[in-house]
Amino acid sequence: METNHIDGYARALLDVTAAEGDADRLSDELFRVAQAFGESEELQGTLANPSIPFEKKQDIVGDLIGKRASGVTVSLVNMLVGVNRINDFGAISRRMMDLAAEAEGHVVAEVRSVMELDEATQSRLEAKLAEVTGKAVQLHVVIDPTVVGGLVAQVEDTLFDGSVRNRLLELREAWA
Repeated sequence: METNHIDGYARALLDVTAAEGDADRLSDELFRVAQAFGESEELQGTLANPSIPFEKKQDIVGDLIGKRASGVTVSLVNMLVGVNRINDFGAISRRMMDLAAEAEGHVVAEVRSVMELDEATQSRLEAKLAEVTGKAVQLHVVIDPTVVGGLVAQVEDTLFDGSVRNRLLELREAWA
């Protein structure tokens, strides 16, 4: 999909979340739902399948996220399903977060960890990334079971890999 379409949908979603008055929470919900949906090719295929009636797709979305997400989030996901953009949901939600961060004068750091990070850890990480990048940083933590110890953070085009796996690879290269 072309970047301008992703940008257009991201801006539209951002406008809706801002109009609802809880843009941060709704953006976070959309990001988490997009991450979860992105992990299932079967789900994406089902929601993008033109032979499945839209009402059935709405039922699937409602069953999956209806009790865990706000009605606004469910409606926005259904809108993306309805316009056949569910396969672009991850890119749209990431762009939406970037636009929101840009408007507020900071950047988004997507942090991957094997477990939830407590508030103190998140605050220290935000401060360290802000120091390294020279920009105010907003964290979005993604639970990723493939990260073996440590953290992996992406801020704009820069990847900070502090995972145990990466450290072991660096050790191996140093000994070679």
